[in-house]
Amino acid sequence: MAALPESSSQQPAPLSLPVLGGRPSSYRERVADALRAALIAGELRPGEVYSAPALATRFGVSATPVREAMLDLAKEGLVHAVPNKGFRVTEVSDRQLDEYTHVRALIEIPTVVALATTADPVSLEALRPAAREIVTAAVAGDLIAYVEADTRFHLGLLALAGNTHLVEVVRGLRGRARLYGLTALAASGRLLSSAEEHLELLDALLARDERAVHEVMTRHLGHVRHLWASAPD
Repeated sequence: MAALPESSSQQPAPLSLPVLGGRPSSYRERVADALRAALIAGELRPGEVYSAPALATRFGVSATPVREAMLDLAKEGLVHAVPNKGFRVTEVSDRQLDEYTHVRALIEIPTVVALATTADPVSLEALRPAAREIVTAAVAGDLIAYVEADTRFHLGLLALAGNTHLVEVVRGLRGRARLYGLTALAASGRLLSSAEEHLELLDALLARDERAVHEVMTRHLGHVRHLWASAPD
């Protein structure tokens, strides 16, 4: 979904609000999460300016929660305010993407490998619906739904390690990433194979196979940087 000038006669696709894991949430929180997913998926393009009223129309809510959500994202460095116009999406360099992925690998790979021996099988199985949602979104080519389900899966998995600060660090790193290549992967059908890695990872964890878990996680994070995050043309 490329960014379009507001004067364009072509209407951008609507954005849907996620349901946030059963916890109480405001429109502001839900809009902020949906905006993060749109940013990560590259649906909101770097350097483009988006107004709160225009985004509100796409969410089907009033401009106030959208404006508040964008201010939250500005505090996170994902966008910055442009006086009298809206918010410009922060551009991310290749070096920054490499650094984010490197830090994620340092945190996530050993943490998830350790879960092969410590995680409760019932808790692991509880993540399977999210893993299946990722596959369903990949088949449908729904990039926002893909990112939302992917975020729930990975943060839910990390939460099993019992370190809430670690989860928040990874949440922040994920929010700063940009997966520009998702559109091309979805169009080519290759996104499905990446989506299925989540089910492969669960199966390896349930089998208590640390070597397989390490291999899948390493491959998966490699996709995040080198395949999914290919710069747009």
